[in-house]
Order: sequence, then structure tokens, then C-alpha cells
Amino acid sequence: MNTLKDVLKGTGVALVTPFKKNNDVDYDALHTLIDFVIDNKINYIVTLGTTGEAPTLKTPEKTDVIKYTYEIVRKRVPVVVGIGGNNTHELIKDLETFPLDGAVAVLSTSPYYNKPSQEGLYQHYKMLAGASGKPILVYNVPGRTSKNIEAETVIRLANEVENIAGIKEAGGDMQQCMKILRDAPKDFLVISGDDALALPQIACGMQSVISVASNAYPKEYADMVRFSLSGDFKKAKSINDKLIKAYELMFSENNPAGIKTFLSEMGLIKNNLRMPLVPLSDKLQKEIKAYLKK
Repeated sequence: MNTLKDVLKGTGVALVTPFKKNNDVDYDALHTLIDFVIDNKINYIVTLGTTGEAPTLKTPEKTDVIKYTYEIVRKRVPVVVGIGGNNTHELIKDLETFPLDGAVAVLSTSPYYNKPSQEGLYQHYKMLAGASGKPILVYNVPGRTSKNIEAETVIRLANEVENIAGIKEAGGDMQQCMKILRDAPKDFLVISGDDALALPQIACGMQSVISVASNAYPKEYADMVRFSLSGDFKKAKSINDKLIKAYELMFSENNPAGIKTFLSEMGLIKNNLRMPLVPLSDKLQKEIKAYLKK
């Protein structure tokens, strides 16, 4: 029997949410993007993450995006749904009401702004896990939430809470990652959340990555991850070296403004974001255009 660790092995794409000029969700562009990443061999899709601008989507829009994603994916690859925030009881309602029948797991970012203690983080995820009919993937991204989920808390959740199936680790702390990989249960999934660190993190034992860059470079990025997982780090490094500049450009000012500029220049979506996000500076957009021309 396959575990979630088997199902979500490889490259997951943190899918953007395309918008029209009037700020409505652009479902035609979403269809195009989903087919593009699947045709280019990504392993799974993550919808309604931070890259998908979930905080600016209303609940009916989130429901529609989830349903549409299932419809277009047609079970070709697994789908993970992002349901995160800083109001535990509201998140429990979302877990009970959102259409999660087509999802294999829920990715839930840690509470932002509130800055709970480690015990608060533990109890938050324990409550979510108890309310969810799908496995929960903890999402540690202290650069956005201002609070790190420490390795000890992750291991405690992994050992004590049955429905906590893994973590997307995007803290950039390699020592913390290695502690989690050393001490987590065998079937606990540890996912890289840093495009630029995925290669060395796979070398340390991670088996999956949720990537922003794979929106624009699904084949290249997925190949890099596959080579890394098979132990062919020479080939993986060759691909990764070519993408390092792209990572720098994508994350220089804002995510997803960076990746949306790449996708717009590639003709896959329009370069529209919802406030408070705005397009990249003219200078950076010109740098991206020059990079793509190469």
C-alpha cells in the first residue's frame, strides 16, 4: 500500500492563480497552466498556496478554484489543497466544508502574525488534524509568518498526532531540516519548500519539493529533482546551475509577482495580481525579459 510519502514523491508545483484585468479568476489561463505543468512531467499540484494568492481569494472563489482544478487535472496527478491561516476555529470550518474529495492532502501554513508559542503551534495543528478527513502537511515558512516551527515541535507532531503526515519546510535552516530528517518517523514526509535548496536538501534525505519555479520550468525542475532522487547529482547540478539566476529573479521582490512575470512573458497567463501585491519594478521586469531571451 502506497503511503503519502510515495504518492507525493518528486516535484509538486505551487500553482499560481491567474487573474483577468478586472481581477476575476482567469479559468482559461488556469486550464492552460495545469495542462502545461502536467504535460511537462511534474508529479503533483498544490492549489491555493501562498503562490496562489489564497489570502486574497474569497471563500466561494476558493471553492470554485479547487473544483475546477480537480476537473482539469482529471486525476492525472495528485492534488494537494492549501488551507491555512491564523484563526484555528475558522480553519476547522474550512476543513469541514471545502470540497476535499479529490485531494490527497491538505497543506496548512502555520499561523501568521499571532506568533503563538511552540505549544500553541502544536495544539493548533492537533486540532486541525482531528477535524480533517485528509492528511495534514504542516507548512513552516517563518519568513512569511515570523514564527519558526522548531524541529522538536515537528517531531512531536509527527509522533503524537496520527493525521499529521508531513511538513513542507521552507525555513532555509539546513541544520533544522537535518534534525527533522534524522528524528522523524520513517513514513513522515519531509518536503523542501525552497526552490534553490531542493538539491542539497534531497541529498540530506528529502524526497519531495513544492516548487514555485516549476510553474515556468516544469520539465527542467522536475528532471533536476528526479536526477537528485536517483543519486545522479552531476546531472542534477547541471540543470540547477542554469536555473539559479531564475530563482534569484523570481524571488528578488515578491512571490508570486516574480513567477507571474515569467509566466506572462512566456504567454501562459496575464501579469495581473490582487492588491496588496503589485507587478515587479520595470527594472526587474527588463532583467527577466533579458534572461528569457537567452
